[in-house]
Amino acid sequence: MFSLHAGSGLFLLAVLVGLQIAAEGRGAPPCKPGFSEDTYKVVLPDTVEEGRPLFHVDFLDCGRGAPVHMECNNPSDFRIEADGVVYAARSLQRSPQHALVLLVKAIDGTTQQQWTTQVRMEPPALSSQQVPEASVPPAGNTDLMEISFPSRRNSQLKRMKRDWVIPPINVPENSRGPFPQELVRIRSDHDKSRALRYSVTGPGADQPPTGIFIIDPISGELSVNKPLDREHISNFHLRAHAVDLNGNQVENPIDIVINVIDMNDNRPEFTHQIWNGTVPEGSKPGTFVMTVTSVDKDDPKTANGMLRYKILSQTPESPTSNMFTINNKTGGIITVAAGLDREKVPQYTLIIQATDMEGNPMYGLSNTATAVIRITDVNDNPPEFTAEMFSGEVRENRVNVIVANLTVTDKDQPNTPAWNAVYKITGGDSTGRFSVPTDPTTNEGLVTVVKPIDYETSRTFVLTVEAKNEVPLARGIHYPHLSTATVSIRVMDENESPYFEPNPKLIKLEEGLMPESALTTFTAQDPDRFMRQKITYSKLSDPANWLRIDPNTGRITTIATLDRESPYVKNNLYNATFMGLDDGKPPASGTGTLQIYLLDINDNAPKVFPQEAEICEKPEPNAINITAVDGDLNPNAGPFAFELAHRPFDVRRNWTITRISGDHAQVGLKIGFLESGIYEIPIIITDSGNLPMSNTSYLRVKVCQCDINGDCTDQQHIMAAGLGTGAIIAILLCIIILLILVLLFVVWMKRRDKERQAKQLLIDPEDDVRDNILKYDEEGGGEEDQDYDLSQLQQPDTLEPDAIKPVGIRRLDERPLHPEPQYPMRSAAPHPGDIGDFINEGLKAADNDPTAPPYDSLLVFDYEGSGSTAGSLSSLNSSSSGGDQDYDYLNDWGPRFRKLADMYGGCDD
Repeated sequence: MFSLHAGSGLFLLAVLVGLQIAAEGRGAPPCKPGFSEDTYKVVLPDTVEEGRPLFHVDFLDCGRGAPVHMECNNPSDFRIEADGVVYAARSLQRSPQHALVLLVKAIDGTTQQQWTTQVRMEPPALSSQQVPEASVPPAGNTDLMEISFPSRRNSQLKRMKRDWVIPPINVPENSRGPFPQELVRIRSDHDKSRALRYSVTGPGADQPPTGIFIIDPISGELSVNKPLDREHISNFHLRAHAVDLNGNQVENPIDIVINVIDMNDNRPEFTHQIWNGTVPEGSKPGTFVMTVTSVDKDDPKTANGMLRYKILSQTPESPTSNMFTINNKTGGIITVAAGLDREKVPQYTLIIQATDMEGNPMYGLSNTATAVIRITDVNDNPPEFTAEMFSGEVRENRVNVIVANLTVTDKDQPNTPAWNAVYKITGGDSTGRFSVPTDPTTNEGLVTVVKPIDYETSRTFVLTVEAKNEVPLARGIHYPHLSTATVSIRVMDENESPYFEPNPKLIKLEEGLMPESALTTFTAQDPDRFMRQKITYSKLSDPANWLRIDPNTGRITTIATLDRESPYVKNNLYNATFMGLDDGKPPASGTGTLQIYLLDINDNAPKVFPQEAEICEKPEPNAINITAVDGDLNPNAGPFAFELAHRPFDVRRNWTITRISGDHAQVGLKIGFLESGIYEIPIIITDSGNLPMSNTSYLRVKVCQCDINGDCTDQQHIMAAGLGTGAIIAILLCIIILLILVLLFVVWMKRRDKERQAKQLLIDPEDDVRDNILKYDEEGGGEEDQDYDLSQLQQPDTLEPDAIKPVGIRRLDERPLHPEPQYPMRSAAPHPGDIGDFINEGLKAADNDPTAPPYDSLLVFDYEGSGSTAGSLSSLNSSSSGGDQDYDYLNDWGPRFRKLADMYGGCDD
């Protein structure tokens, strides 16, 4: 069994704890979340101070990682932390005769699962027999606390309840040493029979931060190796072990909790170095301003972390040096004096001090911060006019013009509702012709004209204007006398436009009024009663050009006949516009409208409608419905009388007309059959006017052949029904243009055929000239195109033999009739001295030359074809020409050649 002894140098906080867990054996049961014991036994002294740690309960979470919330059933006396350490919530006075049972509950924050254990707290008198007997500490260390392991009551593998819970060991932070410093000795009662080795595990020992706590493995002395910092780690959870030399566990491990006792080693720190707050001016004492806060890293449950606040200074000290106070515990700043005036002191600066040790100036640590309190504006200063009287002037009939600027002063903060002025006219403007909006930049009142002012009615205005702020004044403050001002406005006269009265002017007249008839006088009035001005009149709009106005008197007369049926008359009204112009400087004009209501007279004869109709040759029924139309109104229109004209005589013989209503009649056939065609039926229609008017209208009736449905089937009906006159004309024009194009194409083709035939005549030598159309419009080229030298006709003696044209040479444009035979070249004839002899010799040579062509070789005009009955013209008076020709065949060529036949045919006459 282990034992624990306390030295006189340390305060005895822990008592012996008996605990035993049946965990021996080869295998341990699976880990199950819950408290390590179902019941803890704790020995408490009779008197416990507030905030003192009492004991620790161990919760096994088996690596779940979920947060667990601890609570007890007596929170007024005991407080339990998340690490399982139970503290005294207040100072307790225990009864030495009774034990106290405390229930501790652990709640899973995620699944809301709960675990419960109980702690039996007994006074030392009741538990004296349960406390293990203390062993004698080793020599030389009699003051060291000794912790003994509970003894094992049996060696069977079962879980045993622990008899004791070890209270935490308190170690002050920032200890100066010397180190290592012994804290406690751990011993087992088995060390009497064999050698043991002791060790501790946990954070601070073999886990980070390592090396803080060490244990002597032989003596079991647990020591701290360096100063502790509570602000870094406030407590340590260690586990003590006892093993033999072979490493076999001889005792169940016991838990040791080491709490780091706080020392005042941290100053208070304000969360902000500069704090900003506001308070309205004129606030009453006790008005909350702001709260300043600071934090201290020391333990807030001790005096080391308990802070107190106070105001060190106030700037400026006006009107007093103590305008504010601060709650020394919460840091709340409130006002304590009246007289906050933003216009005098807009801002205060306070130096705030926070001191720990509950504000003890001797032992506590302090720090300071600055609190800036801005005094916000309230409407405690009304606007005041800079003058009692303002003036302005405006021309009549002007609107949206500013006539005066009203200036005010306000001591409140600019551009705030307490500074912005609102102006109101309280007198002198009964007709609402003025308004006073506020200039948002200057805060001035702008007296503005919103309705036209007539100089002839009002020449001056005296307004009373009041100025207020957008928000009401603060309580107890009244508007001064200077918040009201007087505005004098003078109206200036201007030349105003003449106006017609009434406008529009309506007159009623009968239509048909003749030209140069007087209608009415339409004059304008000049509103400028204090100006002598002349008005002249002119016409602006007269759509039908019916009217004329006298420029001086405004007398309106007609220049044309008024016709109610005119397209310019709408709903019997005719509108004309006239202008009146005065001679002011500058001139002003006004317009007026004259409306003429035209009364109907019977001046339009009725007409038949429709004017065209069609019926079948055998009509069934043989009637056409017609309507009478009249441009006049009732009673000058219907009912109408219908009758057929007496001429032509066949109208009444073939047709009949029957009135079926006041406006309608039927035209029908008297006979059972009427031949197809177009008939015009004269119908006399008479209206019902006071002086009736008659008119003969022609109904154009088309009689056509019809099918079984009674519809016309002839093509003319289709064209008449489907196409209008314009469409038919367009179609005819298209047809004519098409015919012209076809004709031009035919002419072109014929001309092309003629050219082709002419070429064929030149090609084929066997063609008869009488069977072809020959071209005679080509006479050959000029002299430069001839193949002979004309100079030989003038001077034959000088003709060179080599210049004579060979017999076989022809014109380039003549076509050879057949391959030329190879005849011997004929010799040139001798050159006689006379030209006549020269020609005769040439003719003889040509007649005797078998290669000579059948036309004159000296001049070729054109190819005339072959086979002509007139013989060849190639020689003049040739002996081979056949003598006289017979021209009787010219009689067979028609009347055009009869004259030639008479001249050359028949007898010698």
